[in-house]
Formats: sequence, C-alpha cells, structure tokens
Amino acid sequence: MSDLEKAARDAVEAADNTELTRQIAAILAAQQLLNQQPQQPAPVRQEFNATKWLVIGGVVVSAGLVASLFAVAVAIGATCATVCLLILRGLWADFQKGK
Repeated sequence: MSDLEKAARDAVEAADNTELTRQIAAILAAQQLLNQQPQQPAPVRQEFNATKWLVIGGVVVSAGLVASLFAVAVAIGATCATVCLLILRGLWADFQKGK
C-alpha cells in the first residue's frame, strides 16, 4: 500500500469522524435546549366549595322527586284507564246480551 492510498484512507476516516463529532454536538445542544426550557408549574388546587356541592345535590334531589312524581302519575293514569276499559267491556258485553 502506497503512502498516497494510506493518506487518502486517513482523510476519509477523518471526514467520517468529523461528521460524527458534528452530530454528537448537535444532539448535545438539543438536549441542553430542552433542559433549559422552563418547567410548567403544577396546577393550582382549588379550595373545596361546599355551596357548589349543596346546589348540585339540591338539583339532583329535586330532579329525582319530579321524576318519581311523574312515574306515580303515569302509574295512576294507567290503572284508571285499565279499570275504565274493563268496565266498558263489561257494559258492552251486557249490551250485546240484551239484544
């Protein structure tokens, strides 16, 4: 191997090392930038607000009472309609027998 070939191989190797060194320097610079960014502060914890929860509870209880009253009204109406239909069926049967 001649000196010229050896010099050329050393030059290529040095160029590869230079490129690797540049990449390492860029990665280190990026890591330093990431570490320098300010950390976001922890979210502020809100105080317990009893009034808010009392209002929510009152609304839920009121809605439940309204729903239960509506269900009772529907049940009473269905019972009355059933009784009315049974009475009318009995009257109709009596009317048909009388003819």
